[in-house]
Amino acid sequence: MMADFHIVIPARFNSSRLPGKPLLRFQGASMIEHVYQRALAAQPQSILIATDDTRIATVAEAFGATVCMTSTEHHSGTDRIAEAAAMQGWDDDTIIVNLQGDEPKMPSANIQQVAQLLQDMPNAQISTLCEPISELRDYEDPNVVKVTKTDQDLALYFSRSGLPHIASDQLTNLAGLAVYRHVGLYAYRAGYLQSFVTKPASSLETSERLEQLRALQAGDAIAIAVAQEDSGHGIDTAEDLQRLKAQG
Repeated sequence: MMADFHIVIPARFNSSRLPGKPLLRFQGASMIEHVYQRALAAQPQSILIATDDTRIATVAEAFGATVCMTSTEHHSGTDRIAEAAAMQGWDDDTIIVNLQGDEPKMPSANIQQVAQLLQDMPNAQISTLCEPISELRDYEDPNVVKVTKTDQDLALYFSRSGLPHIASDQLTNLAGLAVYRHVGLYAYRAGYLQSFVTKPASSLETSERLEQLRALQAGDAIAIAVAQEDSGHGIDTAEDLQRLKAQG
């Protein structure tokens, strides 16, 4: 049975590397509208755009989205999603997909996949996706988050460093090795989400600057599977945006 789920899209205006990112336009629409269209195609029960900026809210409401205004004090998109979810009064077992507001190429199939993965693995608190790494530059790039997983599709660890260590004589051919990049798409159950955001940042989270390590260090299970379709890449910089525009 296909999972029922809601999508919350966190969107803030003051990105340090690309200010005003949700409202930047390409291919005839704003970034946030492209993401919203991806969410619609996944056929969730509902979609919320969670923001603290009236400029984003005005644009989103103009193309028909439901907007939830949230605090300006949040330090992460997860905190913003938790506030929006609490406002909806969803029960603890409700599945919520965190679709980042800078993922305009995220396939709807992957959004459905991450929700289904959480439903199918009731002992996991979070679900997410990954993709094989085949290029050495991605393996060595600290901006590409790597992940290792068990044979039972549970995350072992996430890192900005090369993970796992690959012997030098194998670095010329990563294809076929168990080397994965993390795809920043998550699903949570509403009850767990509210608990997660009350926990302080963990030592590993602080060291790696990866929020999901808060869950792993606490002993919580993160289900992870290889994405069904190419997830593309999030838009973090002006160069990312130019590459996206060049794709047409």
